[in-house]
Amino acid sequence: MFERFTEKAIKVVMLAQEEARRLGHNFVGTEQIMLGLIGEGTGIAAKVLKSMGISLKEARIEVEKIIGRGSGFVAVEIPFTPRAKRVLELALEEARQLGHNYIGTEHLLLGLLREGEGVAARVLENLDADPAKIRSQVIRMVGETQEAVGAGAGGGQGAQSGSKTPTLEEFGSDLTKKAEEGKLDPCIGRANEIVRVTQILGRRTKNNPCLIGEPGVGKSAIAEGLAQKIAANDVPDTLDSKRMMTLDMGLLVAGTKYRGEFEERLKKLMDEVKSDENIILFIDEVHTLIGAGAAEGAIDAANILKPALARGELQCIGATTIDEYRKHIEKDPALERRFQPVQVPEPSVDETIQILRGLRERYELHHKLKYDDDALIAAAKFSSQYISDRFLPDKAIDLIDEAGSRVRLENAALPEEAKELDKELKALMKEKDTAIRSQDFEAAGGLRDREVELRAQIKQITERKQEENKAKAESGDASGPTVVEQDIADIVAAWTGIPVDKVSSDEGTRLMDMEETLHKRLVGQEEAVVACARAIRRARTGLKNPNRPVASFIFSGPTGVGKSELAKSLSAFYFGSEEAMVRLDMSEFMERHTVSKLIGSPPGYVGYSEGGQLTEAVRRRPYTLVLFDEIEKAHPDVFNMMLQILEDGRLTDSKGRVIDFKNTLIIMTSNVGASAIEKGGGGLGFQLDDNAEDQSYNRIKSLVMEDLKNYFRPEFLNRLDEIIVFRQLNKQEVREIAYIMLENVFKRLKEKEIVLECTERFKDRLVDEGFSPAYGARPLRRAIMRLLEDNLSEKMLTGEISEGSSCIMDVNAEGEITVLTGDGRELKAGSAIGGPAGIA
Repeated sequence: MFERFTEKAIKVVMLAQEEARRLGHNFVGTEQIMLGLIGEGTGIAAKVLKSMGISLKEARIEVEKIIGRGSGFVAVEIPFTPRAKRVLELALEEARQLGHNYIGTEHLLLGLLREGEGVAARVLENLDADPAKIRSQVIRMVGETQEAVGAGAGGGQGAQSGSKTPTLEEFGSDLTKKAEEGKLDPCIGRANEIVRVTQILGRRTKNNPCLIGEPGVGKSAIAEGLAQKIAANDVPDTLDSKRMMTLDMGLLVAGTKYRGEFEERLKKLMDEVKSDENIILFIDEVHTLIGAGAAEGAIDAANILKPALARGELQCIGATTIDEYRKHIEKDPALERRFQPVQVPEPSVDETIQILRGLRERYELHHKLKYDDDALIAAAKFSSQYISDRFLPDKAIDLIDEAGSRVRLENAALPEEAKELDKELKALMKEKDTAIRSQDFEAAGGLRDREVELRAQIKQITERKQEENKAKAESGDASGPTVVEQDIADIVAAWTGIPVDKVSSDEGTRLMDMEETLHKRLVGQEEAVVACARAIRRARTGLKNPNRPVASFIFSGPTGVGKSELAKSLSAFYFGSEEAMVRLDMSEFMERHTVSKLIGSPPGYVGYSEGGQLTEAVRRRPYTLVLFDEIEKAHPDVFNMMLQILEDGRLTDSKGRVIDFKNTLIIMTSNVGASAIEKGGGGLGFQLDDNAEDQSYNRIKSLVMEDLKNYFRPEFLNRLDEIIVFRQLNKQEVREIAYIMLENVFKRLKEKEIVLECTERFKDRLVDEGFSPAYGARPLRRAIMRLLEDNLSEKMLTGEISEGSSCIMDVNAEGEITVLTGDGRELKAGSAIGGPAGIA
């Protein structure tokens, strides 16, 4: 029962319990309810009792005279007496008789008067209050309140319309009235859809259009646009003087605790609509009709409405998404045939720009700033290009709304000249608190005077700035707060992580020096670095094809020459972090059944709800590098999936969602052609002759291309931007890589406060043992581990090298590895004899 109580009625019950505690009683009787009604003070009951000359003080005195005070000990939970429970039941009856679905203070007072035998009745009698007069006064005030509400809701049609459809006005709102008051946003475009809806509404039977479209395309806006046309009398005779009412299904179902209550409400509502032939119902999310209010053995709202919908007794406009229509309404053919579908397509970018221009004034008024026309165009274009999981115009409207909020907040911040004063004020406050704690009240007094002075200065500067902004806004000065294209770009970047703003001069310099930056991590491979840098520059300047990935490469070459390292370097340079990379080892996708792991399991299979490894990663982070490592090991079905990613920059996952790959950089590494590179280098792993290197590279590249054509299908290779063949590493490049690897070891030792140096002899030894044309740079890593790290770790464990030590790695005349400490001691290293170079 209490879920139907109004806030004021609940307050009365709480006050009644407080009165019981005050009197020391372990129960809530009719007298406590009466005291609660008087003490509440703002409800109809309190006003009526006050008008009868009954005050809380007098009532308390009378109650104490009759029942006295209790023992003083009161339980936490205070129960109601049987008479008090009877009052609550009578209040519910009174509410039903008055046609109310709530219990207010007025109903509690009427229930109290009807009960008539409790202590409350005796108190009222002692205070010379006439129950009949109180009752008539309550009924009169309830009627006046309803008339006031009816006049407010009915508007131009007065209280008469409110009285004709009370249930409908309780569970819905009048769109036509809102349109007359200018509370609805304008509906731009959509003329064809509004004409189609008008035609269907003019039919004799089954005159119920159902707006079907993706979320955010403007289905509800079409209904609001029709309401605005009705309010402006810009409709055919069939819709003249109609009222469009929205029906809130949640409100209609809420509170229907007992069986039959929901059906009773809906039947009342239908009777009102039938009796008033000028009403058009608009039900947003119309699929919620199915199952609404259904209990065991009962029928739902859809089945109750079906007969009226078919006969044309009830005109209804529904709106729902394509998925919900297919999932719910199409499964019920009897309901589907009663609605006439009206498809609402997503507007184009140009149409969205017109919509934004139509809404501009509303958002300028709300945010108290101006929108530049370029900002509106950018919102439509950027949202279409970069936000792929939502629909126009909703996503573009959200962009201008958030950009307006951001610019307004920035302008609401303290002016620059006040910020320094604010810093001084905060420091002064801390100083004053310290002085007070140390009881130096004289110093604290001086600081307080300075505090008052600073606050006055900050207030003066802020008020002056606000007045300037207000004057600019009133004069239409464009120098006031204005949302520009850059603000929209910043919001898109915050939402998606994609930098869509214009390239700054600093970033331009950085992009032009990109090859140099990449070479700090990657030694050699000039062709690969240049090709990647060109692709990144194309993408960042906006010259790439907007419907394809940033770039797509195959890195082909022998193992250990820097294919994966270049991918990591690109991720760190362009996407800001090595973590901004989706790495997929294609050896995990060698079997046919494992291919589904990329896009997610089909419906009904285990793991369907988890999504795909590739699609989920890109959906959550659309601005990323996707690395398919050792692509030749993947099952052929993977390449079929890759075709649409490489050509159209999109992939559909197992749930039907389209994942956007337009802002990803696709890199595939492959060892196909490695044997051709090795043989082209002179055979048996010998390096190329320096003089003939360029000619040999072109010959090797053509051999690798032949191998790739034999392995991959033409339609796959044809969609790639470039196939980059990595060269074998020569000895000089391996030496440079050794320096980079040693630097990393030095950094790790520096964290432990150990300084390490390596002589040229030791570095030569590392390169000799770590150089292998067939295995690339990986043997070098093993050589550093064996010759340097193993020896150092042993000395650190024995205590010969500790924190603060400095040492030098060297090779003596006998070819043994030695460690020279800072105090001149020579420490013999352990055995450093390995296998043949490159095998380690």
